[in-house]
Amino acid sequence: MRAALMYGAGDVRVETVADAAIEEPTDAVVRVVVACVCGSDLHPYRGMPASEQGTPMGHEFVGVVEETGSSVAGVAPGDLVIAPFAWSDGTCDFCREGLHTSCRHGGFFSAAQAEAVRVPQADGTLVKVPSDVDPAVLPSLLTLSDVYGTGYHAAHQGGVDARTSVTVIGDGAVGLLAVLSAKQRGAERIILMGRHKDRTDLGRDFGATDVVAERGEAGIEAVRELTGGDGTHVVLEAVGLRAAYDMAVGVVRPGGTISRVGVPQYADAPIGFASLFGPNVTLTGGPAPARAYIERLLPDVLDGTVDPGRVFDRTVDLDGVPEGYRAMNDREALKVLVRP
Repeated sequence: MRAALMYGAGDVRVETVADAAIEEPTDAVVRVVVACVCGSDLHPYRGMPASEQGTPMGHEFVGVVEETGSSVAGVAPGDLVIAPFAWSDGTCDFCREGLHTSCRHGGFFSAAQAEAVRVPQADGTLVKVPSDVDPAVLPSLLTLSDVYGTGYHAAHQGGVDARTSVTVIGDGAVGLLAVLSAKQRGAERIILMGRHKDRTDLGRDFGATDVVAERGEAGIEAVRELTGGDGTHVVLEAVGLRAAYDMAVGVVRPGGTISRVGVPQYADAPIGFASLFGPNVTLTGGPAPARAYIERLLPDVLDGTVDPGRVFDRTVDLDGVPEGYRAMNDREALKVLVRP
C-alpha cells in the first residue's frame, strides 16, 4: 500500500510500504476514506532532524473496516467507522473514567496518511456510523477524530458554561472548534485571538463575539479592555507555543482557568506567585480523550446542527500530501483533507 512518510523538516514523501495487517486478535484493518494533515504535524515538519528512515505520519481518519481479528465483536467488515487519534481498550479504569488517552493498553496513531491503517483495540477504539451517511458529512465526521474533540476537551476541562466568559488563543482548526464548543456549552462572550481574517470570520460564524488580532502585550491589553480590565473566566490555548501561554496568563481573570490543548513546544513556563498562584488561576488541559466525546458530539454532526468540517479548506489525494503540508505550513490552507 502507499503512505506518507516524513524524512525530516520539510521532507514528506509518498511511498510504497508494507500492507496494514492483523497482528493481534483485537486488531482491525481499516481502509481510509478520509484523513488529513493536523496542525500538530507541522511541528516535526518544521523541526524534525533529517533521517534515512522515514516516519509514518497522520493520526486522524474515517474509513471502512476491511478485516477484523478473531476477538473483535463490535465492528465488522464493511462498517464505516471513526477512529479517534488514540486507540484504547475501552474497559480499563482510565477508559471508564473517560481518559482514553491514558488507557493501560492504548497508544497513539501515527500512520493514517495512508491507504489503510491497522487499528489495535478495535472494539474500544472504533465508532461505527451509518454506512449510508451523506458523503458531504465525511469532513465533519473526520473532525471527531481529533480537532473537534480537542476543541471540546479544552472547553470541558476549562469548565465553560453560560456564566463564563472565554478567550480562545489561536485561529487554527482546534482554536476555531474550541470557539464552537464554547458556544455549544453556553458561553455568551467568546473572544477569539487570531490575525487571519478568513479564519476569524469562520470563528465568528462558530460563535465568537469579538476578535483580537494583536499579539503579545498588545493583545493582552486589547482583551483586558474588552473585559473591563479583568480578563476572562476561561482561556482556551490552542497553539502550543510559549508566547501563547504567556498571553493566556495575561488575559485570564483572577480565579479563572487556563485550559491548554495546543501541544506544548516548551518545557519551562511561569507558574509562580505572580502568574498563577497569586491570582488563584487553575491550569489544566492535555491531549483530548477524543473517544470519550464522539457519542456526545456525533448526533449534532449527523443532523447538520453543526458543521465543523468547514475547517477544511483544501482537499488533496495521497500524492498531494507533501503539497498539503507545504500549504498549511505557509498559511495558504487552514486544514487539508486527504482522500486517498
